Amino acid sequence: MLTPSSSYSFTVRIKSENRPGMVGRITSIIGESGGDIGAIDIVSAKKNHVTRDYTVNAGNVEHSHELVEELKVIDGLEIISVSDRTFLVHLGGKITIESKRALNTRDDLSMVYTPGVARVCLEIAEDKSKVYNLTIKKNTIAIVTDGSAVLGLGDIGPEAALPVMEGKSMLFKKFGGVNAFPICLNTKDPEEIIETVERIAPVFGGINLEDISAPRCFHIERELARRLDIPVFHDDQHGTAVVVMAGVINSLKVVGKKLEEVKIVIAGLGAAGMACARLLAHSGVRNIIGVDSTGALYKGRENNMNEEKVLLSEITNPDRVSGSLNTVIEGADIFLGVSAPNILSVEGVKKMAKDSIVFALSNPDPEVDPVKAEPFVRIMGTGRSDYQNQINNVLCFPGFFKGLLVVNASEINIEMKLAAARAIAEVIKEDELSEEYIIPSVFDARVPPLVATAVVDAAVETGVARKETKRDADDD
Repeated sequence: MLTPSSSYSFTVRIKSENRPGMVGRITSIIGESGGDIGAIDIVSAKKNHVTRDYTVNAGNVEHSHELVEELKVIDGLEIISVSDRTFLVHLGGKITIESKRALNTRDDLSMVYTPGVARVCLEIAEDKSKVYNLTIKKNTIAIVTDGSAVLGLGDIGPEAALPVMEGKSMLFKKFGGVNAFPICLNTKDPEEIIETVERIAPVFGGINLEDISAPRCFHIERELARRLDIPVFHDDQHGTAVVVMAGVINSLKVVGKKLEEVKIVIAGLGAAGMACARLLAHSGVRNIIGVDSTGALYKGRENNMNEEKVLLSEITNPDRVSGSLNTVIEGADIFLGVSAPNILSVEGVKKMAKDSIVFALSNPDPEVDPVKAEPFVRIMGTGRSDYQNQINNVLCFPGFFKGLLVVNASEINIEMKLAAARAIAEVIKEDELSEEYIIPSVFDARVPPLVATAVVDAAVETGVARKETKRDADDD
């Protein structure tokens, strides 16, 4: 059964005869057809007719069309218009650039621009480090993509990726107070991407790589980190790994198991899957089995391999288990899905160990239907906002980058990632933990500052902080 979501909400404007029971009939048909009414607003009222806007959540695009068609059979009703509310949100783009300083007088103009600005330029030319205090650089990052691996949509290109990058910019600003600007590149050549980012780096205090397909993303990140003196963060890898790590920490507290004793099966060996495996292994998990379309990854496997998989095989699957996902899942304490919809059967879930934990993070459709799997697991998590325990990167990247920018970090290391994961996990006190509450809400205002502080402390402790004075989290 479809679950109505605001992602597929629409507003239908209906002109109907002004007679008793009309609204009731309209709402009944919407409800009986699986729609969820959010609001009813009167647009105009005449003696014989009333025009109302009905805001409705549907399960998908087809469902929204079906709901409208169902309404058309009602006598005395006219559909005036149907508006897709998600598309309305994106009209004209979702972000803008605004001035921080007034520009109303000649004095204003002479200070923000010529001739006064020349003095500031010369100050930076003499000491380039002053660019952090005298320009937007100190609190601004670039979100860089080539559009090759966007959400669950795949290679849709830079133009089609732009709405996602705009949304990401909004999240950085809302949750971390960080200025972020989308940079969608019209190339998939790793060297061209590296060179382009290197050339635009003087403007930014950090680089967030986004939705670049594996295995190219690994080389791009490593090479940019080597060349640039600002931090480079690939959110699809490290943001996912940090939040998954936080969820695992708290889930194991609920079920009473230890990191070093559990068996974890990871479906999907792209950017997210590999980063999760590495962070989990570094944290102490000894038995991790990665699975791709060929089956379990093990040392010495020859089919469907690349350099990254070879390296990962060295630190995972100690018993060199082979086989399909539904084979190696037997006895697993944790399943982590970062791959594709409906690849794990309910029968496979039943093979897992007692008090099993399932994180099915593929969006919008998880690796296993959470409604069907939930009766057979102890803890269920997804990447969706309409189920409990949403494993969402927004819990990590705004606060993580705020911390990096606060200390002007020269690089990102694994100690920062583990510190961020622990900070997210510790938001929920042990007496608050339950099967339905192992990860904070994305709107929990405590998360970003705690993550930022954890990153700052880790940066200082590991010697990658170039500025030890903390600044106000609201400074932009």
